[in-house]
Amino acid sequence: MSRGPDAAPAVPLRPRTLVVLAAATAVGLVIFGWPLVMTEGFIQVDHVPIALGLVLSLVLVVLLVALADGGIGVKAVALLGLLSAVGVVLRPLAGGTAGIETVFLPLVLGGRVLGPGFGFALGSTTLFASALLTGGVGPWLPYQMLAASWVAMGAGLLPRGVRGRWEVAMLAGYAVIASVGYGLAMNFSFWPFQLGLGTELSFVPGAAAGENIQRFLVYAVTTSLVWEIGRAITTVVGIVVIGPLVLATLRRGASQVGFAPAPAAVVRHADGEHADTPDTRSGGRSEP
Repeated sequence: MSRGPDAAPAVPLRPRTLVVLAAATAVGLVIFGWPLVMTEGFIQVDHVPIALGLVLSLVLVVLLVALADGGIGVKAVALLGLLSAVGVVLRPLAGGTAGIETVFLPLVLGGRVLGPGFGFALGSTTLFASALLTGGVGPWLPYQMLAASWVAMGAGLLPRGVRGRWEVAMLAGYAVIASVGYGLAMNFSFWPFQLGLGTELSFVPGAAAGENIQRFLVYAVTTSLVWEIGRAITTVVGIVVIGPLVLATLRRGASQVGFAPAPAAVVRHADGEHADTPDTRSGGRSEP
């Protein structure tokens, strides 16, 4: 019996790749959360170039480790570039109006089919390329790249055996969580610097982390909830409407370039028995 068509992701989670992804996530949490440990004084955004350099370095490390482990090759890099280009084209269509983010579709669906390692690289490269082409480079960029990487990586970590309408429902539910999480992360990235000091919703340097988080949640609900809802609705509708077709197309393409096992072809022997053999035209393999 052959395995499902996406049983092997484009960037497999081999031990070293898994360690690098975990380290990248930990560094990303530090990049987002460091204001919570400030003890005095008001904080500035001087760290942004450093953060951008760290994010780009993390993506390169993930790709290089996967390359060294044999988990990524020229075909995977080409597919990464293709899906990143699709995201670059889709992103300006909505421009973030009312929170609508069409770029979430290739991130969620690509991460789902091609795995968390591929998804992490896809999120960052898509947002980086989009910023370069649309003039969107700014202090928000490293945070956008990290948050998008987590969105695509999370989709790749969802249970692999779910199919059909249950898979669409699972991805729709994940899209709601990811959309809200992305919005919260991006709000938190600039909230400590935006309001200044002295308001009821301001960040308070040196205050307990719990107090600042409570202030932030009130700020997020009162100022940007409509954006999170718009992003979630748009992504869910896109997944329900075109998700099945895109998933099938990505799985077929992944199978044809050898990223995942292809369905076994049935070959009739001279003695009349049947045997499952790999479909060599698509570069796949079957397992007993």
